[in-house]
Amino acid sequence: MSRLPVVIIGGYLGAGKTTLINHLLRNAGGRRVAVLVNDFGEINIDADLIEGAAAGVVSLSGGCLCCSFGDDLVGTLQALAQGAARPDVVVIELSGVALPRPVSRSIKLAPAVEVAGTLVLADASAIERQASDRYVGETVHQQLRDADWILLNKSDLARPDPARTLATWLAETAPQARVMVCGAREIEPALVLGWRADATDASRASAAMAGRPIGWSRRSAMSVFASRSFTLPANIDLSALARALAAPGSGVLRAKALAVDAHGRGCSLQVSAGRWQIDAAPAPGSPRLVVIGLKEQMNSDARFFSRLGL
Repeated sequence: MSRLPVVIIGGYLGAGKTTLINHLLRNAGGRRVAVLVNDFGEINIDADLIEGAAAGVVSLSGGCLCCSFGDDLVGTLQALAQGAARPDVVVIELSGVALPRPVSRSIKLAPAVEVAGTLVLADASAIERQASDRYVGETVHQQLRDADWILLNKSDLARPDPARTLATWLAETAPQARVMVCGAREIEPALVLGWRADATDASRASAAMAGRPIGWSRRSAMSVFASRSFTLPANIDLSALARALAAPGSGVLRAKALAVDAHGRGCSLQVSAGRWQIDAAPAPGSPRLVVIGLKEQMNSDARFFSRLGL
């Protein structure tokens, strides 16, 4: 039996990895996709794709599944490759602060699988600033240099003519990668998931992959980043919370919340790259907020969260 292909999805916090994963699952085209996640304990699959859960595995529509690999990535991959319900492809969604290359090296220890490629997402409106940041720049640069493909996402939020400017910069930063400028919901799924036996699917994937190629000292991610979780009060002013979390100097790099707003409605909040978005969501049983930020700044600015009533 051929080895099970594995695609690594990486990229800095807020680049659009979860949006991409959900897009791939919605457009799997009959492929059985296994999604492995190890991102601060949250599995962010769209609710309408979930059919059930048992024994730590979330069953998804179309015969797909999702689970956390914890500390045993190689064992999880081997079990998938040798199991009766073997998937067609495995997609590993890395945390926003993880480096793809060490994960790729670990995967090669599993003889029944192979790395099909590494796709790193980049937020077109923030990637250059992130890469020049003295705290996180090394992580961002290494993620890009670990990529086989770079998906330049959110180009509509960038300055005018972002494609040419960022393509030039990426050609210098990550000359080994093929760069695609498109939204996470627009990428050809076959590029990431591979193709099936039919010629139409194969030709579309080949055309997508034929794009023009353009083109460190390592610090432990956990020495730079910190994660905190808070229980939120009922009927919170979610807009005020969002503005505070997104404000410059807050130390917050990424935040996610499920809450009940001041009008008693269930809502979700996402904060990244200084932007925030509130959407309707089922009212949570336990309103909560998870924040990822710079450890040094968050530890010194504990009063910031106290002022928010957290």
